[in-house]
Amino acid sequence: MILALRMIAALGLLLALLAAATLWRVSTRRNAALAAHPPAGAFVTVAGHRVHYLQRGSGPDLILIHGASGNTTDMDLAIAPELSKRYRVTLFDRPGLGHSPALAARGVTLADQADLLSAAARALGLQPAVIAGQSLGGAVVMTWALRHPEDVVALVSIAGATHPWPGELSRLHLNLARPILGPVLAHLIAAWVPTTYLRAQVDAVFTPQPAPPGYADQIGTGLVARPESLIANAQQRSDLRAELQGQAPEYARLLLPIEIVHGSADDIVSLDIHAKVLASQAPNAHLAVLPGIGHMPHHVATPEVIAAIDRAAARAGLH
Repeated sequence: MILALRMIAALGLLLALLAAATLWRVSTRRNAALAAHPPAGAFVTVAGHRVHYLQRGSGPDLILIHGASGNTTDMDLAIAPELSKRYRVTLFDRPGLGHSPALAARGVTLADQADLLSAAARALGLQPAVIAGQSLGGAVVMTWALRHPEDVVALVSIAGATHPWPGELSRLHLNLARPILGPVLAHLIAAWVPTTYLRAQVDAVFTPQPAPPGYADQIGTGLVARPESLIANAQQRSDLRAELQGQAPEYARLLLPIEIVHGSADDIVSLDIHAKVLASQAPNAHLAVLPGIGHMPHHVATPEVIAAIDRAAARAGLH
């Protein structure tokens, strides 16, 4: 009995030490990430909630929305500098990612995100805008147009996730999205997963193209790997398919110009399931298929993506 109690006590001590070390590592890594990647823009407060945004250029309003695990840096590295020569470009960090805090402890829906970003755009005095979103950001901009059509003159879906898809959801994301297991797992990942592994995971999103040199460090893998961001991203991704199941039938009532840019080699968001179906549903949609391009066309097929945004603006009468 005494031996068993000693073993339990020793195990408890080891767990306490592991927990303390994990919390220390998380804090150290978070502080390092924030020091290396401070907010590049400013904040607008909507109903007490801060939203980080970056604004460049002048002209007709263009809003850019990043994808899963991303932040404003992704679009700013890729297309914002060129587009800011002829648009007032506004980039938002979606809630829970980058420097925008999470809206809630659980399940920020597409509607929640669209409502928040729409209110932020109005607070900034943005005119009805061309709104472009990549990957999960594509789902958000579709919701935005459905819920707040007065804000939008044209849409651009860049490898956008717009429709439900078959198959199993990621077990990792499902576990990260769980109320108790998720925070524990998120802290362990944030504390102990090597930075080299995180960089490789970020770079793999570009397949079959290589990532731009230094991309993972520029976007801030430390920001992506904070526990709060891991959880927010996992919740949004895990809930996405069910939300799109209810939303997708509504696309037929979107009469505004829609430009769709999607790579034929995208193995993350399927061309056939998403882009082609959206093009067949929305009355004024135009699809540009990029042969051999993967999930990050704004980086690896930049001229084609910029051309799609310019087409959307022209179709909306902004040029």
